[in-house]
Amino acid sequence: MRHQPQIRVLYSFALKLGDERIGHTSWHQVNGIAGAGAMVLACPGVLHRAVPASVTVRPTLSWKKLRVSYKLLGRLRAYALHDWIVARRLEKLKDQVDVVHTWPLGALETLRTARRLGIATVLERPNTHTRFAFEIVQRECERLGVPLPPGHEHAYNPAVLEREEVEYRLADRLLCPSDFVLQTFLDRGFPREQLARHSYGYDESLCFPDGNARSSNRGLVLLFAGECAVRKGLHFALEAWLKSPAHHEGTFLIAGHFLPQYARKLSPLLAHPSVRVLGHRKDLPQLMRQSDVLVLPSIEEGSALVTYEARGSGCVLLVSEAAGAPCRHMENGLVHAPGDVATLAEHITRLHEDRTLLARLRAASLNTANEITWMAAGRRLLDVYREVLAAKHPQARYLAESSAFSVGGRI
Repeated sequence: MRHQPQIRVLYSFALKLGDERIGHTSWHQVNGIAGAGAMVLACPGVLHRAVPASVTVRPTLSWKKLRVSYKLLGRLRAYALHDWIVARRLEKLKDQVDVVHTWPLGALETLRTARRLGIATVLERPNTHTRFAFEIVQRECERLGVPLPPGHEHAYNPAVLEREEVEYRLADRLLCPSDFVLQTFLDRGFPREQLARHSYGYDESLCFPDGNARSSNRGLVLLFAGECAVRKGLHFALEAWLKSPAHHEGTFLIAGHFLPQYARKLSPLLAHPSVRVLGHRKDLPQLMRQSDVLVLPSIEEGSALVTYEARGSGCVLLVSEAAGAPCRHMENGLVHAPGDVATLAEHITRLHEDRTLLARLRAASLNTANEITWMAAGRRLLDVYREVLAAKHPQARYLAESSAFSVGGRI
C-alpha cells in the first residue's frame, strides 16, 4: 500500500475541550484524529480534560491557573477573542498547518486568515443550518405556546445568524454529521461539493450491551434522554406513547433537564402513572441497557450523540428523520417524519406487540455498532481532511517535517 502522508491539523474550539455536550464531541474528535494518525495542535478556549500526549495543546482563554470568565466577558466576545488569538497563531504557523478545523462563532478571523494563506479549512456543523434551526424551533414554540427563555441557544438571534452565515461562505468544507443537516444546506443553495459527510460516535468502554436475555413478557421500556425542550420533540413522544396500548403495561423513562415552561405545558402527560421523570442523569449507558427503545422525535438536530450511545448499549432507535441518527428504517431502527405522532404511535405499538421485530432490530443494530465508534469517526474525519486537501492542492504532498509544532510565545 502507498504510504499516506501525515496530516497536520490545527483544531480550534472556543469552549472547554472535554466538557459536556459539544465539549464532549470536540474532545473525542481530537482523540480520534490523533489516533488515526494526524499530528494535532489543539487550540481550545480551556482544556477541561486531558488529551493524548501526542496532541499539542495551546489554550487561548486560560494560562496555567488563570482563566477568562465566559460569563463575565460574554459568550460572543469570548468566542471573538479566541478567534483573534487563533488567527494570530496561524500567521506564525502557516508552514506547519495543512488543515484548520473550526467550530461555529469562533471561526471568522481564523477562516479569513487561512484563506489568505492558502490553508484548507473545515467548519463543524453540530446542528442544521442555523436559519433553519431558528425558524423551525420558533414555529413549534409558537404552536405550543412555550416561549424559549431569553438567551437560549435556539432562540432567534440575528447577530449569531449573521456571523455564522459569513463563516459558512468562508469555509472550504462544512462538516455535516447527518444527511438531514446536509439537506438543510442544499435547500439554501449551498453547492454539494462544499458539504462533507462525517459522523460522530460513542465510547465502547462505557456503552456496551447487557448480556442478559430480554424477557418478552415484560412491558416495553421506552427511554427519552436529553434536554427536555421543544426541539427534541418530547411532546410528540408523550402523545404517541399514550395513544399506544404499550403504556398499559410498559414504562416511559425521561432522563434530562426540563425547561420550566415546557414542563408546565406537559404536566398532564407527565403525570400519567406509566411515565417516570428521572431528571438529569449521569448513568445513561446503564439506563439504556435497562431499556428496550430510545425515542428521539426531534424537529431539529445535528446528529444526537445519545443515538450512537443507545446503539452501543443495545437500545433500539425509534427516531425522527431530523434526529440525524445513525440507523436505517426497518434495518436497525424505526424512523418517522418529524411531528408525525400517528406513525410514531404505530411504531411504539409494533415494538410492543412484536418482540421478534424488536429482537431483530436490536441484533442488527449491535452487529454493526463497531462502525459508529469514536475511533471509526476519527478515521472518517481524517479521510475528509485528505479529500479537502486533494481538492485544494491536488499536486501537493502533506508530510509533517517535524514531530511537534513550533508554537513559541504566549499568543
